[in-house]
Amino acid sequence: MTQLKFDAKVSASAQEALEPHVRPLYDQPGGRRMAIIEFAAIERTEPAPGTEKEPSVRVRIVGLELPNKDQEGAIREAQRFLHLQRTARGTLDDDGQLELSESTLRLTGGMLAYLETARLRAGLAHWRDYAQRLVHGPDLTVTEVRHEMQALAEGITAVLNTAHQHDQGDDD
Repeated sequence: MTQLKFDAKVSASAQEALEPHVRPLYDQPGGRRMAIIEFAAIERTEPAPGTEKEPSVRVRIVGLELPNKDQEGAIREAQRFLHLQRTARGTLDDDGQLELSESTLRLTGGMLAYLETARLRAGLAHWRDYAQRLVHGPDLTVTEVRHEMQALAEGITAVLNTAHQHDQGDDD
């Protein structure tokens, strides 16, 4: 696995954004600050074949903004949404409908847009994995490929139809 290493230097604009927070962090051991960062790859290390070292990439913070107290909630909300996008999981029930995992449901906090995003992401991930198994599985005949493509199309349609049912308020 490639290691990520942060360079100790930061750009001048990032340092400027950090300045007002240095003393408060010093005065509050264990203190935290939210930040939006941009980093750039500045060095890549690729060990020689047969060595036990891992490849690494060193990055430098080139852009940085820290929210004030009034803005922090919006940044935390964005962080929560990005985490949900990355981790949404679910399983298909006997009718082909997607049921979100308990951990994913907890992350949505009952917010409809988050629920729908998680459901769509988990559904697409399921059908992507299904397609990957087909691609890497045994050779199929044309008839078998058509059958599997039909199953894939029906699965994706079920995910989209569930989205439509949610949009219509299940009145269909």
